[in-house]
Amino acid sequence: MTLDPIHVDNIARLASTIAGTVDATDREGLAERVWTEWLPELRRDGRVILEPVAEHARRRVDVDAVALADRPFETVHGLDSGTINPTTFKNGLVVDVAHAAMAADPTDLDLHRSRTIVATVHTADTTVDHDTDWGRRDEGYTQQRVLQAPPINRYAEGVVHALALYLAESKHALDHANTVTDLLVLDGPIYPKELFTWVDRDPELGDLAREAKPRSVVENYVRLVETFVESGTPIAGFVKNPSSRAITRTLANAGVEAPWPDDAALFTRLLERRADADGTADTSPGAAGRGERVTDELTATTWFRSRGGTDRHVAADGDALGVERRLDPELYEPTFLVIYDPRTDVTYKLEAPYAFTRDPDTRRALTTQVLAEVAAERGPPTAVAKADSLARIGSAETASIRRKFEEQFDTDQLRSYDDVRWPDVEG
Repeated sequence: MTLDPIHVDNIARLASTIAGTVDATDREGLAERVWTEWLPELRRDGRVILEPVAEHARRRVDVDAVALADRPFETVHGLDSGTINPTTFKNGLVVDVAHAAMAADPTDLDLHRSRTIVATVHTADTTVDHDTDWGRRDEGYTQQRVLQAPPINRYAEGVVHALALYLAESKHALDHANTVTDLLVLDGPIYPKELFTWVDRDPELGDLAREAKPRSVVENYVRLVETFVESGTPIAGFVKNPSSRAITRTLANAGVEAPWPDDAALFTRLLERRADADGTADTSPGAAGRGERVTDELTATTWFRSRGGTDRHVAADGDALGVERRLDPELYEPTFLVIYDPRTDVTYKLEAPYAFTRDPDTRRALTTQVLAEVAAERGPPTAVAKADSLARIGSAETASIRRKFEEQFDTDQLRSYDDVRWPDVEG
């Protein structure tokens, strides 16, 4: 049964009640104060966790002009990993399968055929060992293995998901690093941040993060950065749904009542441009007019060095969960800029190691490349979108894989009412 119109109207009245208690003017002023007074050198407990790489500014570029601009990187490679999502079976096994692929723009069909597949399994039975070595199939184009997750009392689903996803992605990236000639862009951050969140989430998870198998996954990403630094080829990460709260939590810790749920919401407020009431567009990002959104220009921040939140683990003064770093630790530090596309009202984050963004020419090239791609595609860069398409495991394939596991395990998937109410559908 759906809601009747009167119910929808009554709910809308609740929105007007809530809106009457929000002081939008104060929020707008606070955002600008955060930008000018806090972000140039954001500290937490006396430690600088955010600072500009160079200038501290917001930029805007004409959408049509930048879409047609010359691209600094002739060939761009993208990388992504998709999963079936954690699945629990009646025999106690919890399994997730990840499937990584690399794409090239312009297209490289031979590269697109190569895949890395990881099945991660968790079991409470410590007498069995499901680990396998890497093996190859499909005339050598596919490499695959089974990884047994370390035992844990809780969070088994999250553990198998993260280990499968990040091992497949990092292994595929390392094995195909020599095919990247100009630029590699990961679909997501440049480090396995979900593994880093374990340290803060629960003591048992924090201990698990430093065990051999999770640490070896982190090591893959550290070695990946080193490989690209040594070759002089930039590596970056395009984050489609940034969710960091390092800034907003730091503000809250300092007694600032920030109204934004996460950092992306703050940057959206700082980069969105609105027309004045008379329809005249304010030319500055973060304009406080409440008229129509101005959509003819992309807006972006300049680059920041990030040492807060999960990024602290790979900061110069972090320990990378015990992984040895062979270069100056400062070079591994994550840096980022934020891009806002007013046509879709979406905010993106571009990450890259400080080893590359410390150079002004590389910063400029990365910024121009991604602004041009977002402007032309109204979304992620082409190579990233291709990699996403190659690596994605659709709902039909997911259902088929789960059925095959049921047959092999001679057991059924452990289902809940939600599986009956919302069966898998192709999205």
